[in-house]
Amino acid sequence: MPQTLEYVETNMSLSSASPWITLVWNDPVNLMSYVSYVFRSYFGYSHAEAERLMLQVHVDGRAVVATGSREEMERHVEALHDFGLWATLTKADA
Repeated sequence: MPQTLEYVETNMSLSSASPWITLVWNDPVNLMSYVSYVFRSYFGYSHAEAERLMLQVHVDGRAVVATGSREEMERHVEALHDFGLWATLTKADA
């Protein structure tokens, strides 16, 4: 009797999983120019994008600076802490 193989998908697609985000929060310590510098040097954002995100942090109190897997966002938060910025991560749909 011939054997029939059945394909069963067991891995969840990464695209269907809820992404995580890294938030940078406004603080009374860091200069706006420094925050913009960190966004350019760490994330590689253009000058215009770094300025836009920095102003969002300053005006709105926070900005989403990255989206991805939890592990990636944990690395970003740790790196931003090393730069002296206030950063957290959360689920994107939270």
